[in-house]
Amino acid sequence: MDPITPLNIDNLRDSLTGKIVGSAFHYHESLSSTMDETRRLALDGAAEGAVAIAEEQTKGRGRFSRVWVSPPGLNLTFSVLFRPEIAQLPYINMAAALAVCDVVNDLTDETASIKWPNDVRIGGKKLSGVLVETDLVGRELNHAVVGIGVNVNLDPSQHPEIAEIATSILAHSGHEVDRSDALRRLLTHVDRYYADIRNGASLKDLWASKLETLGKTIEVRWVDDVIEGFAESVDEQGNLLLRKADGDLMTVVAGEVTLQV
Repeated sequence: MDPITPLNIDNLRDSLTGKIVGSAFHYHESLSSTMDETRRLALDGAAEGAVAIAEEQTKGRGRFSRVWVSPPGLNLTFSVLFRPEIAQLPYINMAAALAVCDVVNDLTDETASIKWPNDVRIGGKKLSGVLVETDLVGRELNHAVVGIGVNVNLDPSQHPEIAEIATSILAHSGHEVDRSDALRRLLTHVDRYYADIRNGASLKDLWASKLETLGKTIEVRWVDDVIEGFAESVDEQGNLLLRKADGDLMTVVAGEVTLQV
């Protein structure tokens, strides 16, 4: 195995000076989970915008506790600490997914789309996943942790378990990508969107414009329930508005989406 080229943390700190996202960096060769580490930082009083990064996660997880395949040194796996107002919380997931789409535009000739609620894809294959976990006490939000995994220099064909469903920036740029530059761009985009959120902007329309799920008949699975309908739109909180066969309009707040053909 080739030696891992570490991220240039000093350069990242310098590039993000004065921004909220990237206020501090905690870089690890190996962690059980950047989500858990960022939660620990939050409880220890870390400043908003702190970023925990790991080259390897021994217990990394995605939505529904799925394992994220990410060999050390190839991709980006990190989490960011936010302390938003509770009304701003729905836009945090949108900001993260939109920022990944922007990085795809920066580094490739492709356009990324979002599979509701938070998978970023190119050509129907998954490039990135976003995971948001919150610390809520009643209606008081202590903090939110946003985890982002992006396939950067991964060659999915070398991993049979994901070869048919995953892609990477490498696959669409045609060359190895500087991960430090990709992370700098990504965090800069997230910070820009977060500034908009803090200034009262809604990201709903922009996010909806990127949703490949809308305008299609889909199946949504949540635990043991399966619902089928036409994905009409999303509401301000990002919930999916699904028109069922009987004409009723249903609000879906979570679930696994499958396109019906």
